[in-house]
Amino acid sequence: MKGKNYKLFHEYFKEWTELYKVGAVKGVTLKKYQITHQRLVELVPDLTLVQLNRKTYQQLLNNYALTHEKQTTMDFHHQIKGAILDALDEGLIKRDPTRKAVIKGREPSPKKPKFLNQFELQVLLNKLILTEEISWDWLLLLVAKTGLRFSEAIAITPDDFDFSLQTLSINKTWNYKEASGGFQPTKNPSSKRKIQLDWQLCMQFSQLIRNLPNTEPIFVNGRVFNSTVNNYLSRYCQEANIPIISIHGLRHTHASLLLFAGLSVASVAKRLGHSNMTTTQKTYLHIIQELEKQDNDKLIRHLSGLC
Repeated sequence: MKGKNYKLFHEYFKEWTELYKVGAVKGVTLKKYQITHQRLVELVPDLTLVQLNRKTYQQLLNNYALTHEKQTTMDFHHQIKGAILDALDEGLIKRDPTRKAVIKGREPSPKKPKFLNQFELQVLLNKLILTEEISWDWLLLLVAKTGLRFSEAIAITPDDFDFSLQTLSINKTWNYKEASGGFQPTKNPSSKRKIQLDWQLCMQFSQLIRNLPNTEPIFVNGRVFNSTVNNYLSRYCQEANIPIISIHGLRHTHASLLLFAGLSVASVAKRLGHSNMTTTQKTYLHIIQELEKQDNDKLIRHLSGLC
């Protein structure tokens, strides 16, 4: 009778996922593991644990990389590496086949614009049709002026507004990726925050939500799809003859304009709900470098004026 090390690798990965990941990670993350399992079935349907070595593992990565960008291949590698290291600990394989693995991948596709400049944003906002009824136009305005994540924005209820203090409390998200929907926790503890609002937005929303149920999400009426809002925003961008961005691009736009306006990275990170400033610095590195260049120019002009 064949031992456990003759088990097919994709079968082991599936059992490992069910044992260690189900109930321990979010649904969206679990789906990524399940997709990885499907790729293993397609790429190495007959590969057993005993056949798993540096050569067969590298070939697996190479085959995956033929149709994926380098970063996606890296993510694939990290997911299956976790299962492989556990197999090593269990004595099912003798050596770590992932050691010194070379990550390859297709050239990344040209990057689409992630954010608008101040002029382009103003052109977009001028296109919005802000009636007395809740609509996607109001959602776009809210995200543009607050930098909320999409899941945070559609979870907003009337109770989350404090118009006397001009703040909006972010303490939950909406599970738009599943048909059942429902409230769920924020992305991380730092995402729970109070966002300062401008007086105009407060006036607009105080009228807009005055007759709505206090604890019900104001933008949810049945199933909500991220793609629906992105397509809606895309049409506005095309009509305005500005770069086409996503709803998440409005979040990037908000953060970018704050940085260019002189707000500190710490303040922007807190407003966005990032877990630490490193995330903000990495995401907006190009903007921070541009601002540093402007600071250097100011510094040189200042020093040159000293006698």
